[in-house]
Amino acid sequence: MCHESYAMCHRSLPVRRNVGHKLALNCHKLQESLLSSASGYSNYRGILNWCVIMLPVCPASAPSSIRYGILVDPIQVISLFLKDPYRWPAACLVIASNIFIMIALYTERRLSVGAIGENVGIIIHSINLSTVLFFPVATLLMVNSVTPVGGVLALAVYTILFLKLYSYKDVNKWCREIQHAKALSMSRSFSSASRSQVHYPGNLTHRDMYYFVFAPTLCYELNFPRSPRIRKRFLLRRLFEMLFFMQLLVGLIQQWMVPTIQNSMKPFQDMDYSRMIERLLKLAVPNHFIWLIFFYWFFHSSLNFVAELMQFGDREFYRDWWNSETITYFWQNWNIPVHKWCLRHFYKPMLKRGMSKWVGQTAVFLISAFFHEYLVSVPLKMFRLWAFMGMMAQLPLAWLVGRVFQGNYGNAAVWISLIIGQPIAVLMYVHDYYVLHYGGEEPAAPVLLS
Repeated sequence: MCHESYAMCHRSLPVRRNVGHKLALNCHKLQESLLSSASGYSNYRGILNWCVIMLPVCPASAPSSIRYGILVDPIQVISLFLKDPYRWPAACLVIASNIFIMIALYTERRLSVGAIGENVGIIIHSINLSTVLFFPVATLLMVNSVTPVGGVLALAVYTILFLKLYSYKDVNKWCREIQHAKALSMSRSFSSASRSQVHYPGNLTHRDMYYFVFAPTLCYELNFPRSPRIRKRFLLRRLFEMLFFMQLLVGLIQQWMVPTIQNSMKPFQDMDYSRMIERLLKLAVPNHFIWLIFFYWFFHSSLNFVAELMQFGDREFYRDWWNSETITYFWQNWNIPVHKWCLRHFYKPMLKRGMSKWVGQTAVFLISAFFHEYLVSVPLKMFRLWAFMGMMAQLPLAWLVGRVFQGNYGNAAVWISLIIGQPIAVLMYVHDYYVLHYGGEEPAAPVLLS
């Protein structure tokens, strides 16, 4: 923001509170993603540790096309989203989310002109945000034609929307607080000088709202940093990566992961612990490769594609989590949009209310555990809390790794927790889903994909 704009704020607000608002309003800057060549980043020492860990276990877990044949079937993927090609309940659910977007926008418009009080606005926003979370849950539980994959995608959209609308509510409230303190301007400078500034309440438009809804960030600002132009070659490269890695993900899941999961069901039924451990280790490798490919596909290729298309300047969607020497560092750096939202709208407000850092960190893991369980249990229509417990187990694990391991050993411990931890939760959910839907019979279609 301009220095003149804050001169009046300094006269009207306590210095500490004004500085806090200024920092909170500005949480993005013009920068490239680390894996982009333009970033100049070159520290991949954690990848060497990963190679050392993966080298001994990869040959034993390699997919066998001789034993199973070619299982890749692109047509089957369509059935993951549609049971009935004439009914798209998950897509209809996503379209219905526009109702909640409009409620948030028009509530802020009424608040900006004083037509309703702050307390009334808080009540409306609270009801709207609660409905964003629970309306899709009720719909998925009542409509049987929604597939698990379609349900996950719909709930992911609503989860993102919840976080965005919460940020939208907070930032506009901060703007009103500074405006009420007789600040002259609520703008901040764009990265491009040719673009005009947006001043509160001039940001309360449909165009501004939907730019934020589609922008690859969860934190709202009046003026986002913008790139000067759309780089067509960069855009085409990201599009090619998106298409290629999506096909690779589907192929690996069908050819490698699904047979391994299906072969793991009998040891679980027989409670054969030695074979259970063997199947878990066999599942760990394909699950880990798929997770890594998904990370690159989503956080680098997809988010950079959207950012380039929208000229969104802040491309820091992840940091160097592969060099993590502690569990805490990993969770702070692998998903920057979520981490930034938690820090700005959840963790720091708790500290300002007098909470300790430990309580704040525990609360962040609690809300993260809730959303992990929310995104898994509801689409599967079974509540087992495996994802919730897995996330909460990160707290003692983080303490243990931080105390016992350092340097490369700490980095190796983080990699091992990623390789082994996720398959345990996958097998737990698959086993419970298998027992719930098929009993002791062999399913006609791959488990969780039918």
